[in-house]
Amino acid sequence: MTEHAVNPDEPLKENTQWMLRLFVYGTLKRGFWNHDRFCRGVLDIREAVVRGRLYEMHSGIPVLQVPDGDVLAHGTSDALADVATQARFSEQPAPYPEPAQQSATAGDWGRVYGELLTFNDPESRLPAIDRLEGFRPGGSSLYRRVLVPVCIEHGMALPSWLYVGVNSVLNRASLTGRSIWSPKTQ
Repeated sequence: MTEHAVNPDEPLKENTQWMLRLFVYGTLKRGFWNHDRFCRGVLDIREAVVRGRLYEMHSGIPVLQVPDGDVLAHGTSDALADVATQARFSEQPAPYPEPAQQSATAGDWGRVYGELLTFNDPESRLPAIDRLEGFRPGGSSLYRRVLVPVCIEHGMALPSWLYVGVNSVLNRASLTGRSIWSPKTQ
């Protein structure tokens, strides 16, 4: 199956109960080095936005921070349980939480733009991406996987998983002040 963007006004035609939604903002986006390896076979890709702050490690890798109040659930090592959690929150639609201000300076929450990917193979897909992101439930991790409202269009929010930096990583990263990540040019 090839990746494609569908008409946002049309729902996916497959049963979405066991579909994994993952918001990506860095190297897993189309055109970046981890996309082909980890995201090949994606069912749907949509432009999307979350409320947060974008940081960058000295190595150039992006790190996202979202408001604690936006976190609906924390990821586990059980992919199907996490997809079921996503489905439960999807039954209770919520409006997208607007940023208080557009800037991403300390204390303010801005918009971070990325892509919302939809997969139909969470049991194989999620553990591989968790390893890439250094997410180890119950262990020392570089990132946490959390469920947050992700806006795809006209204020419509879908509960979706994404990776955020843990405090020790955020403390070593620099706030970019940007809303879209792109790698540093050499």
